Amino acid sequence: MDTRVELLSAFYQAMCEDKVKLETKNYGFEFVKDLTAGGETLDYVQMENHFIHKYRLLNVPGHRRQSLLQGHVNQDYNVCLYFNETANNTLCFNIDNNYKKNNNEIIPEIELAVDYLQQHLGTYGMEAVSVKSGRGYHVWLRFERPIANQLLLDFMIQISARTLASLHFNHYDYHAIKINMNPNPRFVKNISLRAFGSKHIKTGSFSHIKTTDGILLNEEDSWKYFEHYMTNKTVSERQFGLVYDELVKTVPNASRQDRGTGT
Repeated sequence: MDTRVELLSAFYQAMCEDKVKLETKNYGFEFVKDLTAGGETLDYVQMENHFIHKYRLLNVPGHRRQSLLQGHVNQDYNVCLYFNETANNTLCFNIDNNYKKNNNEIIPEIELAVDYLQQHLGTYGMEAVSVKSGRGYHVWLRFERPIANQLLLDFMIQISARTLASLHFNHYDYHAIKINMNPNPRFVKNISLRAFGSKHIKTGSFSHIKTTDGILLNEEDSWKYFEHYMTNKTVSERQFGLVYDELVKTVPNASRQDRGTGT
């Protein structure tokens, strides 16, 4: 098996195995027939601008998911994964341009938001992996074991609030960006995110990694960094618990649910 596929399988191991979405410019009856040849269920098809098609597949066998990830790392199409509906060992801050017009423009607030977010995580001894995604970034954090989705969301809300406050304090427009937080229990059934290693379906740009030093790595070095991150920067369950307690103590109305790994 391709070591890149093994790496993605390990990194996203808690995400849904039998439910995936494909982004591709391929279409037609023969393509759909091949796509569901392993017994998969085609849940829906969506066509967007530039003839981009999105196919959501259900009941995907394990070996078929591996095959789809192989096509993903070969950059034949993009595989988007769904979070587990109860608990996950990854979370993602999805940072994008918030302008309704010119929303593909790269604005300084986005790069700064990634830097500030990493700084706030670093305060608690955590490091995320920042992946370039179109006009913004997917900033992933990985844990050694799955953690209940509501606790992950509580944590992300506090880190995101500190990130926006840093932009405001330094005289930048925090309204210029949006930070979507996943997994969110309200939307977890419907929201998917592209796995690392893809090319953006619209721009054709690889999902380069931005280091904590602000360096945008090339494709080969991005894969090396991703592997190093998973091996050396995965956050322990105990560390998350300590940080969670520290964060909620500073916010009187923050959720104080019992921590748990979920199922």
